Amino acid sequence: MKPLLIAISLIVFFSCERGSERTYPQYKSLHTAVYASATVQPDSLYEVYANVQGILENNLVTEGDIVRPGTPIAQLINSKSQLEAENARLLYTFSQKQYEGNTTLLKAIEEEIRAAQLKVQDDSINYARQERLWSQNIGSKSQYESRNLAYQTSKTTLSNLKNRLNRTKDELQNQFSTAQNRYKTALTTTEDFTIKSTIHGKIYALYKNSGENISPQIPIALIGSSEHFNIEMLVDEVDIVAVKKNKEIVLTMDAYPDTLFTARVHKIYPAKNIRNQTFLVEGHFIKQPPTLYPGLSGEANIIVQQKDSALVIPKSYLINSNQVRTKEGLITIIKGLENMEYVEIISGLDTKTEIIQPEQ
Repeated sequence: MKPLLIAISLIVFFSCERGSERTYPQYKSLHTAVYASATVQPDSLYEVYANVQGILENNLVTEGDIVRPGTPIAQLINSKSQLEAENARLLYTFSQKQYEGNTTLLKAIEEEIRAAQLKVQDDSINYARQERLWSQNIGSKSQYESRNLAYQTSKTTLSNLKNRLNRTKDELQNQFSTAQNRYKTALTTTEDFTIKSTIHGKIYALYKNSGENISPQIPIALIGSSEHFNIEMLVDEVDIVAVKKNKEIVLTMDAYPDTLFTARVHKIYPAKNIRNQTFLVEGHFIKQPPTLYPGLSGEANIIVQQKDSALVIPKSYLINSNQVRTKEGLITIIKGLENMEYVEIISGLDTKTEIIQPEQ
């Protein structure tokens, strides 16, 4: 190489050396995190469905109302079921009186039994008297047999009446039980036409208006907690194995652009969403924002590893992923934790080693 070219090369080399950024490894708090898109939803959020098909008579609440378990939400038209319930109630009341009250039928049988008991008693006395006379050879055999027959017949009559009373009571009890069950079924059917809340929460949406058709396959309303909200995060399948319960979450939300929120992983759902190849992870706020609405979106970083003091260098100083450039030349390092900005140095460098940023 000619002397002029050598001189130019040396000038360029030393100029690059002087112009390159330099730094030293330093100790920092370092953490690695898993990124996830996040959506805020009320706890216990669910869509309300009817158990029967019908026409919506009217909504009994409006969006934003606070409801409790059993609070009526909507009323469906149920004229037929109400009529059936009333008929069942009348039959139930009648059967109850027949079974539990002093009915004419049971009283008549009981009166017959009392009369039959008196007849048995009278025939028993006459038969006993005739038997004593017959043992003394007084009276005729036909008289004796007639008294005996009358006594046996009255006993049979009494026994038959008692059996009849028991059968009648059983029949009335069965009729009462059947009417009672029909009435309960009718009431249940009638209650199905009044849609009620199952939780203490807020009405977030009403999907139907008066006069519209309602079926068990179409939701009527959306209800969820008014106080407690969950963070629903979609984690890529390549990252899910690093996520554990109770790990810290750093969350940003579009609705609060200048605020960082912290939360913790509460639940990891094991089923993968085949459509987007993600897993659903649920988090709970450590300190919940004052105002939240269903569907607020944001970005979450789930911290999976953390060191309070790690020897780190900027990732931009790495060459071939495991080397750095120094005044003495390239040095091979062993890496530890790393994130988007820094990488931990396990061995190969110390805080006194000056490293040079490679040219881009």
